[in-house]
Parts: sequence; C-alpha cells; structure tokens
Amino acid sequence: MKKTILITGASSGIGREAAKLFQQKGWNVIATMRSPEKELELNQLKDVLVTRLDVQDQSSITGAIEEGISRFGRIETLVNNAGYALVGVFESATHEQIHKQFNVNLFGLIDVTQAMLPYMRTQGSGTIINISSMGGQITFPFGSLYHSTKFAVEGLSESLAHELHSLGIAVKVVEPGSIATNFRGAVDMIKNDIAAYDPIFAGFFKLS
Repeated sequence: MKKTILITGASSGIGREAAKLFQQKGWNVIATMRSPEKELELNQLKDVLVTRLDVQDQSSITGAIEEGISRFGRIETLVNNAGYALVGVFESATHEQIHKQFNVNLFGLIDVTQAMLPYMRTQGSGTIINISSMGGQITFPFGSLYHSTKFAVEGLSESLAHELHSLGIAVKVVEPGSIATNFRGAVDMIKNDIAAYDPIFAGFFKLS
C-alpha cells in the first residue's frame, strides 16, 4: 500500500519541493496551502491532492486532514512546514505582528499536530517532521521573534519525541540553513521609528 504524506505550506519553497519529491518517490501527497485555487502545477500530478489548509484556521486544518484520509485512506507522515520570518527591531514590533509570528510558526504547528495525532495514535504509527531552522539553534540580531518561535518548536519536538515514542509515533526536526527558496522574499519587516537602533540595524544588514 502506498504511503501518504501531508505537507503544510506547500505552495512554495521547501514544502513545494518536498511535495514533488515524495510524489516522484511513489507516495500519495496531500499538498496543503492557503490558496489552492492559485496552484497550477502540483494539482496536475498523479496521486497529489491539493487542498486548503491555513494553520490559523482550525476548521481548515480539520477539513484538510479529513479530506486527505477520505481520498487516500490514512496518513503516515505529517510535515509541518508552514512558516515565515518577522525581522526587525523588537521594540518596534506591533502586538499584531508578534502574535501573528507565533500563531503561524508555533501555534499553527501545534494545532496541526494535535489534529493529526488521534489518527496516528489509532493506527499505531506515524512520523511528524517539524521544519525548524538553524535559527532554532543560533540567533542573529533583529530576528528575536522568529528565533523564539523556532526555539519553541525545537523544545516541543524534543519533548513530544519522548512522549509519543511508545505509541509508535516518531518526531523529527529539520533545521535548514540558507537555501535557495523565496523565504527571504516573504520576510515581514518591522517598521522602525526609533533612531537609536538605526546604526546597529544598518551595520548588521550591511554585513549580512
């Protein structure tokens, strides 16, 4: 029986390439994204289900999992890939920006994982792959909020790996470095009006 993988954030970058790789390897793929109606490539591939999943929308999470199981029978692997980086002066970040960063990178991952666990527990097996970052191990200036979400993903994953092991469910973490995706193009920049940070900010980005 073919195995099935569900990937969040499959519209671009690592998620998109993972969807194509697993399809080429003979897997059923549930490629989820916020706007599946815009997808023109993945939905042309055999045994690929392109469907909506917004990690900030619980009903879409439940719907995508149920649709995937209805189509393919079961889901062996979950890849929590959806995420983005909020970059800039911490003091200048708005309440809304801070909460969105955590809602997408951490709480969204938590919600998808929690929704998937009952199915994996019932079938007695499964693998959860959380896409963290080298930014979950080391930090740079002006990435405090992004780094804190990835450090949290690392801690969550490590603890869950122990908690779920006896149930036949494995938890893995992938920590990409700088790779050729559009990740930087999707960075959300914090607008800074505090002049004291300008020299540090300019100096850091000149070096990077």
